Amino acid sequence: MTSEMSGNLAQRNGGDLVIETLEALGAKTVFGIPGQHALGLFDALSRSDLHFVSSRVENNSAFAADGYSRATGEVGVLFLSTGPGALTSLAGLQEAYATGVPIVVVASQIPLDGLGARRKGMLHQLDDQKASAANVTKSQRTVHHASGIPSAIQDAWADAITVPQGPVWVEVPQDVLLAPVLVPPVVDALAEAYEHPPRVELVNEAVRWLSEARRPVIVAGGGVRRARAEAELLAVAELLGAPVICSPGGNGAFPWNHELSLQSWVEDRHATEVLEDADVLIVVGSALGEVTSNYFTLEPRGHLIQIDAEPRVLESNRPALGIRADAKAALEYLRDALVKVEGGVNADWHGNTPQQVVSETLAKVAERLDSQDLAKERKFMADIRAAVPAGMQTFWDMTISAYWGWSCWDSKDGQFHSAQGAGGLGYGYPSAIGGALGLQVAGASAAEARVLAVSGDGSSMYSIAELATAKQHNAPVTWLIVDDGGYGILREYMVGAFGKATATELARPDFVALAESFGVPARLVDHTNIREALEESFAADGPNVVVVQTLLKMFAPTHL
Repeated sequence: MTSEMSGNLAQRNGGDLVIETLEALGAKTVFGIPGQHALGLFDALSRSDLHFVSSRVENNSAFAADGYSRATGEVGVLFLSTGPGALTSLAGLQEAYATGVPIVVVASQIPLDGLGARRKGMLHQLDDQKASAANVTKSQRTVHHASGIPSAIQDAWADAITVPQGPVWVEVPQDVLLAPVLVPPVVDALAEAYEHPPRVELVNEAVRWLSEARRPVIVAGGGVRRARAEAELLAVAELLGAPVICSPGGNGAFPWNHELSLQSWVEDRHATEVLEDADVLIVVGSALGEVTSNYFTLEPRGHLIQIDAEPRVLESNRPALGIRADAKAALEYLRDALVKVEGGVNADWHGNTPQQVVSETLAKVAERLDSQDLAKERKFMADIRAAVPAGMQTFWDMTISAYWGWSCWDSKDGQFHSAQGAGGLGYGYPSAIGGALGLQVAGASAAEARVLAVSGDGSSMYSIAELATAKQHNAPVTWLIVDDGGYGILREYMVGAFGKATATELARPDFVALAESFGVPARLVDHTNIREALEESFAADGPNVVVVQTLLKMFAPTHL
């Protein structure tokens, strides 16, 4: 080895091993905020081709990495500093964990000799930082030697992409990041997902039930979308003649206007009754949880088949034939087996066809909405849908508009993303920034990468600092803020339950002036002009904001 080569290699450290491994695994973009113990990591970042997006709050960095992954289908990467920075990210990681979004988190740590000790004056120290992440990540690792960094990150990456997918945690102490290394640069890293094929005896039993079914119905959850199993779902539904309803996470897994589509009206009692009347109900990629079960009012009377990649989900809310499998693998098996059923499956809904059941149910849903004085809300959502290009991805915060969107939004050729997993506020805008920048890094033009974020005035304040991020990176995000002067959905819940609302009213800024102070164009429009305002904003360059001051109501699940 020449002295020149030795000198170049000696300049590398543990931080370089982190960066090199991530690049070898295919990472392109990193989200996060620098911190004292992570300086070696960020110095190494400066010697790489990774695109770094610096958010203003770590929780929003986690949301951005989540949005990046959902929009691109790639693994999100998040860099965190020790202690307060790491802890601040946890609510964002909870959403990724609940929704099955793959993220590799690299968090710094105090020096090795301080781990497990209560040394006086150790900045940012936690008693057990890794334990703090245990509730919101699939796996956690601490690296004690620089030479162990590549393997730890590679193993974590494999965990993240193995179904059920989710965020994983790797922490590297400050001195390990700074430790000089003489090993050659990492040029190759392979992380493969572990296979979890469905058990043959279970899917064969499912096929037997389905071959004898007369009223099969399918609930499609977020697992179908994550597995990219839309084509397989469509094939199974058509072979069975089974109506399909999508959960909020599954929105877009099945064509909205298909003759078998019950769309996403899971919070409607008429749709719930169809699920209850099924002689075989197939739940794919969903826990059949609170919202999808219409707040646990669903009482199936027939057989229940539940397919999910996460074992703890199976039969967690209902006894079922539980099949642990990726949605795509299970649906492929069902499709191939059902093709061979002699005579096919002959659906018969008490003398009606499944198509008639679907059309009649959707008519009942429309009639119920007609009876509830919701013309303003329905037009508002329809105007947004009309303005949004068919292929645009949308990101929704926990706000009344999103609650409507869970049921009424036709994803068309785009994708619908919301915080329905954990339900934390502040998801919409930072995740949209991550999604838009990810699409750009993947090669989309600014116009093709433009996305829509939707927030309420309450939830928008959780992420208002990210206007600086959007401006700094010229992110093509249009942010719609629906300002109703408070936590609107909580106001409705409290009035419904107690006759009055408490602590739901909010002082809020002049959102237009605030956005403009960041150099982000903004406008205040009437709710009747939302379509025109959005269309103009979508045609612009970089970030912009549209504010609507209006009070929206939620629909009731059934007309009493």
